[in-house]
Amino acid sequence: MKREGKGKADYSMFRRKILLQSALMMTAAFAAIAWLYLFVWRGNVGDRLVRLFRSAFGMSRDGALRLYHFVFRENFNIFFLGAVAVVFFILLGLFLRRFTRYFDSINGGIDALIDDDGSEIELPPEMAAVEGKLNTVRLTLERRARETRLAERRKNDLVLYLAHDIRTPLTSVIGYLSLLDESPDLPAAQRAKHVRVALDKAHRLERLTDEFFEIARFHSGAIELSKETIDLYYMLLQICDEFYPQTSARGNRIRIRADEDLTVCGDPDKLARVFNNILKNAAAYSDENSEIEIAAGLSGDTVSVVFTNSGAIPRDKLSVIFEKFRRLDGARPTGTGGAGLGLAIAKEIVVLHGGNIFAESRDNRTTFTVELPAGPGIADPPAPDGRNRATQNKP
Repeated sequence: MKREGKGKADYSMFRRKILLQSALMMTAAFAAIAWLYLFVWRGNVGDRLVRLFRSAFGMSRDGALRLYHFVFRENFNIFFLGAVAVVFFILLGLFLRRFTRYFDSINGGIDALIDDDGSEIELPPEMAAVEGKLNTVRLTLERRARETRLAERRKNDLVLYLAHDIRTPLTSVIGYLSLLDESPDLPAAQRAKHVRVALDKAHRLERLTDEFFEIARFHSGAIELSKETIDLYYMLLQICDEFYPQTSARGNRIRIRADEDLTVCGDPDKLARVFNNILKNAAAYSDENSEIEIAAGLSGDTVSVVFTNSGAIPRDKLSVIFEKFRRLDGARPTGTGGAGLGLAIAKEIVVLHGGNIFAESRDNRTTFTVELPAGPGIADPPAPDGRNRATQNKP
C-alpha cells in the first residue's frame, strides 16, 4: 500500500495546501481591488457619480462633490475592505467547487470498495492518509471474505465428513442386523460372528460421535479445566505402558527422558488425552523397529514435552496436520482408523491450557512439541544428580 504509515504527514500536506490556497485567494482579492482602484476608480468613476447625484437628487455640482467626498472618500477604507470581501467570497466559491473534488475522490474510493474489484484505491497526494485507510479497509474486507469462504468450506467439509464417517459403520450395523433379522435359522457360530461385527461397528460409531461432540464442545467454549499440579514423569510413564502392546507389535521402543520431579499445571485427564493422541500418531506412522523418544524439560516457567520418532511428514501435510479431518496417509478412515480429529483435539486442549503445540519434520525425523505452563513453585531444574534418567518401556 502506498504511503502507508504517513497519515500525519499527509494531513499536514492537506492543511498546508488549504492554507496556501486561502492565502492566494486573499492576495488575489487585494490585487483585483487594487487594479480596479488604480485603473478604473481613479479614472472617471468619480465624475460619473457626481453627475449621477446631480441628476438623481437635483443637486448643484458643489453639493454633489461634497456628498461624494463625505460618502466615498471619507469611508474609502470601508468600501475597499468590503470590495475585498466580495471578491474574496467569489473566489472562495470557486475554491469550494474545486475543494469538493476531494469528496468526489473519496466517494469514488468508497464505490471501488463496494464494487470490490480488487484494484488498489488511489486518491490525490493530499489525501494519502485517507487513501491508506481505505486500502486498509479493502484488505481487511478481502481477508474477512476469504476467512468466511474458508469457514463455509470447512463447515461443508464437516457435514460431508460427518456423513461419511458415520454412514460407513452405520451401514455395516444395519447390514449385519438385517442378515440376523432375515435369517433366523443361521448357525449359532455365524450368528455370533455377525453380532460381534455389528457390535464392533456400533462401538466405532459411538467413538466417532464422541469425537465430534468433543471437538464441538471445545469450539463452543463449553469445556472447563480442572487444573492441578501433575506429576508429568509419572503420567508419561503410565501412557507409555499402555502403548506397549501397540508399539511392540511393530518392534518400536519408547524412551522417556525427563526429571522425575518434573510437574506441570493442568487438567490431568485432558493432558493425558493430548499425549495419548500424539503418541498414537507417532506409533502409527513411525518406521518399524525404531525408537520413539519423549523428552520433557523445564525452561523458565514453561514445560516442554517433545515427542520424536523416525519417519518424515510431507511439508504440505505438516502445515495442516492440526486441522480437523486430516490424516497423514490421506485416506478416509477405515474400520480401524480415526476421524482425523486426534491432533485437532490435542491442539484445542493445549490452547485451552494457555500453551502451544507445533510439529516439525526433517532428515526423516518428526517431532511434536507441547509447551505448557509449569506447576506452581517450580524453579529451574537442579544440576544432574542421577535423578534425571532415560526409561525404556518393557513388557
